[in-house]
Amino acid sequence: MSIAPESGPVAVNRIRRSLGVGGVIAVIAGILILSWPGKTILVVAAIVACYAIAAGLVYLAIGIFSRKTRGWARLGHIVLSLLCLVVGAIALFNLTSPNGSPLRLLGILIGIMWIVEGIVSLSTLGDAPSRGWSIAFAILSVVAGIVVLVAPIAATLALWWVLGVLLVVLGIMNIVRAFTIRTAF
Repeated sequence: MSIAPESGPVAVNRIRRSLGVGGVIAVIAGILILSWPGKTILVVAAIVACYAIAAGLVYLAIGIFSRKTRGWARLGHIVLSLLCLVVGAIALFNLTSPNGSPLRLLGILIGIMWIVEGIVSLSTLGDAPSRGWSIAFAILSVVAGIVVLVAPIAATLALWWVLGVLLVVLGIMNIVRAFTIRTAF
């Protein structure tokens, strides 16, 4: 008995749900950051860490089980998944550190993760049913990652505000992507 990767409508529905749930989590986290920045730092850091872990599992599944993804796109999804899982684990284990270093570290790791996620999104454009949304997502993701990496100390002070806005925007984009997917990767 062999277990074959799913394809067709079942796979598409699972991908849609994964993107949609990730998008909804991102939008909720963004709204919390923008509404109560002082009160939600630890809660939002935990949500972002959980989002990174969930995204890592989704990207790992795409990298391993996708029938259409080949070569660099497959490797990119797997690398992105490992990066997301590491970022999530580091963030979860450093939530209660008394100094601000976990927030700086989280900012740097998120910057790297966004850049890689944008590059992976661009590498799968040939298979993307919604190329415009995928390109916009990739550009915004790479630019956001670079901004965080260029000035990590200044970005730490502004990260919550910027993170809130970007999570809302990227979450909405992932929700739109979930509704526009027609075939499995």
